[in-house]
Amino acid sequence: MNIITTSIEGLLIVEPDIFKDSRGFFMEAYNQKSYRKSGINQIFVQDNLSYSVQGTLRGLHYQIRHPQAKLVQVITGEIFDVAVDIRSGSPTFGRWEGVYLSDKNKRQLFIPEGFAHGFCVLSKTAHFLYKCSDFYNSDDEGGIIWSDPGIGIDWPVKDTIISEKDKQHPNLSDLSSKQLPHLEKEG
Repeated sequence: MNIITTSIEGLLIVEPDIFKDSRGFFMEAYNQKSYRKSGINQIFVQDNLSYSVQGTLRGLHYQIRHPQAKLVQVITGEIFDVAVDIRSGSPTFGRWEGVYLSDKNKRQLFIPEGFAHGFCVLSKTAHFLYKCSDFYNSDDEGGIIWSDPGIGIDWPVKDTIISEKDKQHPNLSDLSSKQLPHLEKEG
C-alpha cells in the first residue's frame, strides 16, 4: 500500500496493492492492521454505498457534534472527490483538495474528522463506497454550498445535478463556530 500526503495535514490518498492476472484482480479494500501502520487509526462503524448518474454533485456535507472520518473509494465509474478543511484553528482552514477516484485507479481518499466532503460524477454512472468513523445522524448534519466563492472549488463538471437541499447550504464564511464540527481538544 502506498500513502500519498496532500497539502492539507491528515488528508491522505491511499493506493492499495493490486494483484492482477488473467482472471482479473484482487485487492484488500480495507485491513485495519495495514491502515493503522500507515497512520489511519480510526475505527469505522458504518459503510455507505451511493449510486449516481453523470453530472451529479453531492455535498459539501459534514456532521457537527459527531464528526466523521471517511475512507472513500469508487467501485464503478469515476468521480472528482473533494474535502474542505473546516477544522477550527487549522492553518489550512477553508482550503480544499480534489482527487480523481475511479474503478481504474482504485485509489482511496482518507478524510479525517473536521472536513466537509463532496463529489461530482464524471462517468455515465458511479458507485461510491465509503467507510465512516461515526454513525450518520440526520439531526447533526451541516453543509456548505458547493459553489462557495470563498473556497473556490474548481469542479470539472459544468451542467450539474444537485439536490434542492444541497442548493440551500450557506457559504463557509456565513457559519458560526457552533455550526462547524466540534472536535475534541487534544490534551
